[in-house]
Amino acid sequence: MKLIGSYTSPFVRKISIILLEKGITFEFVNEQPYNAINNVMHYNPLGKVPALVTDEGDVWYDSPIIAEYIELLNIAPAMLPQDPLAALKMRQIEALADGIMDAALISVRESARPAAQQSESERQRQREKINHSLDCLERYLDEGLLRGDALDLATVSVACAIGYLNFRHVAPGWCVDRPLLVKLVENLFQRESFARTEPPKA
Repeated sequence: MKLIGSYTSPFVRKISIILLEKGITFEFVNEQPYNAINNVMHYNPLGKVPALVTDEGDVWYDSPIIAEYIELLNIAPAMLPQDPLAALKMRQIEALADGIMDAALISVRESARPAAQQSESERQRQREKINHSLDCLERYLDEGLLRGDALDLATVSVACAIGYLNFRHVAPGWCVDRPLLVKLVENLFQRESFARTEPPKA
């Protein structure tokens, strides 16, 4: 099994962590989708990572589909509940965490543009998305819709999103007034799977 991705992508990190937690052996193929020369489109016509190549030669993309495929292998620990509605609710939290990652990626790309071409209104729009989403996740934790002591698709996705905020210094004050989120990520960041997939320091 091969995982095609970048060491700095939070979406790739999410899949790497799931594979590691399940003890699934895989080869990591480092491809930078924004480099002028890369092979990402060989695996995903959208040119996005991650992509997963199975031992049978099937290719799966992007991260929600790959996570679903991995669950179909029925390898413990389960990352989704058996009940279809409960699983769908968890996938919605995954989608919210993925949205935070998307907003952070847009913010990073906007900041990388020449100063004269940068849009502060666009950066503000993405900050608002991130802050509203983090508030929602804190509320989910308080209401028990998201379990801070669990290892599942929702908590892994949330921790990867916050890990990326930390890595790229996007929304640096995210932890203020969000103690339940802080506790969740502190617990998960101590796991070996998170330590092994921490993005490289620049």
